[in-house]
This record gives sequence, structure tokens and C-alpha cells, in this order.
Amino acid sequence: MEGIKELIEEINSRKPKNYEKMNIEEISDELHRVMEFEQIVLKKLKLFEDDHQEPDLIQYAKMIYKKIIERETLLIQETYLKKIDSQYLNSKN
Repeated sequence: MEGIKELIEEINSRKPKNYEKMNIEEISDELHRVMEFEQIVLKKLKLFEDDHQEPDLIQYAKMIYKKIIERETLLIQETYLKKIDSQYLNSKN
């Protein structure tokens, strides 16, 4: 049970960064980091499920990880697209 609680704390500690201040390459790297984090969390949750540990706590961890990863991914995508549009449109002028 302690492992699940630690994972929940790790998930909750993720805060979005200021993507607006990043260049496109940095934003791309951030997206990769978010996707890697998501894979790690999914693997850990699967192990907890396989060990039949605290199903309610596992469900809670799944819920918060989905919301946090979704929020981060959407922010990154939005910023990334704005920057690409901005740079592309500026380079055409």
C-alpha cells in the first residue's frame, strides 16, 4: 500500500511548466517526458493490480494520473501548435 501512496504523491507533485517560454524543441522534449512518465505510471499500476493491492487506491491513482497527464499534454499541444503557427506565419511574411 505504501508504494501506491508514493506513486499518488509523485503524480500529484507534477506541475505544468511555463511552456510559453520554451522553444519548440524544449516543448517537444517535455512532451516526450510526459509520455515516458505516463508509461512508468501505467507499468507501476499494472504491478500493483497484479499483486492485488488496494483496488480502490489503484482506481484513485488511475483517475488522477489520467487527469494530470491529460492536462499537461493538452497544454503542451496547445502551446506547441501556437508556436509552430506563429513561426510559420512569421516566416512567410
